[in-house]
Amino acid sequence: MERCGWVGDDPLYQAYHDTEWGVPETDGRALWEQLMLEGFQAGLSWITILRKRETFRAAFAGFDPEVVARWGEAEVERLLGDPGIVRHRGKIEGTIEGARAFLALEEAGPGFSRFVWDHVDGVPIRNAWTDLGHVPAETPLSRQVSKALKARGFKFCGPTITYAFLQAAGLVNDHVTRCARHGPVTRMTGPGET
Repeated sequence: MERCGWVGDDPLYQAYHDTEWGVPETDGRALWEQLMLEGFQAGLSWITILRKRETFRAAFAGFDPEVVARWGEAEVERLLGDPGIVRHRGKIEGTIEGARAFLALEEAGPGFSRFVWDHVDGVPIRNAWTDLGHVPAETPLSRQVSKALKARGFKFCGPTITYAFLQAAGLVNDHVTRCARHGPVTRMTGPGET
């Protein structure tokens, strides 16, 4: 099976690429988790985060924003002592703030999923890159979404991290054309489509 060039030989990375990356995600909580994990990835490789994802989930109460939003300094200190996650105060505090921002969007509307998907009019962008070297690190869309996220109180969501989030969550299909997942992901739809 031919895959995108960034995958390599790691079975965990291959499984992630083959089953998750680029698949349109519409569940708001799952989108929030992905954005938070992308923020933890800043300055690191995604495989590092992927290897720690289950530990992150345990440490952050299953990425339940209602639980995480109530946390304070005691939980920050607990997390700073957890060797199974990336121990970065700013990223931990940013996740707590991100939970509060998520809840604000859920309570006041339009909800996190719709807020994110409205940036692509509810339809995934289907790119047709022939080579990994053509895939951009950021785009006008990622700059727009990054700015909108920051305005709502999210942290660690610059244009590059935001583009990685858009790719992972399936708002943008950046599987290269020779990748076996390009066609199947291209045929997938966004929210409200059949």
